[in-house]
Amino acid sequence: MNVRHAPPSAAASPLVLWRRPPGSCAALQPGPCRGLAERLTGITLTGFDQTGHGRAPDWDGVTDLHDAATADAIAMAEALGQGAPIDLFGHSFGGTLALRVALTRPDLVRSLMLIEPVLFAAARAAGAPASTAFQGEHLGVARLLDAGDRLGAARLFHGLWGTGEPLDSLPDRARDYIIDRIHLIAAQNPALLDDSKGLLRAGGLEALRLPVLLVEGALSPAIIAANHAELARRLPNARCASVAKAAHMLPLTHPNDLAALATAHLAAS
Repeated sequence: MNVRHAPPSAAASPLVLWRRPPGSCAALQPGPCRGLAERLTGITLTGFDQTGHGRAPDWDGVTDLHDAATADAIAMAEALGQGAPIDLFGHSFGGTLALRVALTRPDLVRSLMLIEPVLFAAARAAGAPASTAFQGEHLGVARLLDAGDRLGAARLFHGLWGTGEPLDSLPDRARDYIIDRIHLIAAQNPALLDDSKGLLRAGGLEALRLPVLLVEGALSPAIIAANHAELARRLPNARCASVAKAAHMLPLTHPNDLAALATAHLAAS
């Protein structure tokens, strides 16, 4: 999982691909999912750096981030599976990628574990009360960026999706990482807020018969529960789990709970 150069933060939410056969966690380096990986046995985890993160190229300001990451994920799933479906795990933006891979190439996917996929359009499509208030708050990040206030945008974003401590209390490297890449958050809005990739298209989710586990932190913003409720309503074989005292960065803060959920999910899939 090539995230050594990306300090743990909500700004870098990886897609991780699981495959069985048996093996130990390999090629893992520090990142939001390291703690989880260290607590799993008999599972090989593989991931990649998204555009603008880690060793991946900087974003050119033109390439569609969701398209690029989805293409990378599909290529990796093909290489890992070698003709057999694999288990996909995705957190935050990575959760939306995993869902898109399953919708685009269902032959590649055996099961999904989605930790707080930030497909905010799901809550809006359901008419959830949490959606209107959230969109106004979230779009504040883009407004601050448009005004040239990268620090303010990063503070707002981290306050919503970080681990609970203020941005200014983070180590310099982690804080600067978020500030330097905060523009990537606004660039994801068409896919996440408006469903520009059609993940919510009629009949799409209903056709996914594979096992899906949706995991949320009990302390996460209300928009997450609203997203999960709509996804679970439409996915035929989905179940939901909540981790007590956890927020959005639960892969980093609650790896023991996630490892237990992951182990049970894979055993039942």
